Amino acid sequence: MEKFKNAIKREIFVYLVMLFVLGLVMHSDLLSDPSSRFQMMHEKGNYSHPFLYTFFVYIILFLIRKTLDFIMGLFRKKTH
Repeated sequence: MEKFKNAIKREIFVYLVMLFVLGLVMHSDLLSDPSSRFQMMHEKGNYSHPFLYTFFVYIILFLIRKTLDFIMGLFRKKTH
């Protein structure tokens, strides 16, 4: 169970870092004037789009990571 909790914490951390990085890449004005960006987001009512975009990118990268883990697992030596 502890291994599962650590994996969930790690994936949440990865997701939040991606959210932050993608937010800065897509909206560079977040560094200079974040209040105006949040005000525009409030006026338009589009609160969920950063989370959705990050989720789609996360899923793509997750699938790539798991595919590479599977392929690498095929070439690892089995120790019994």
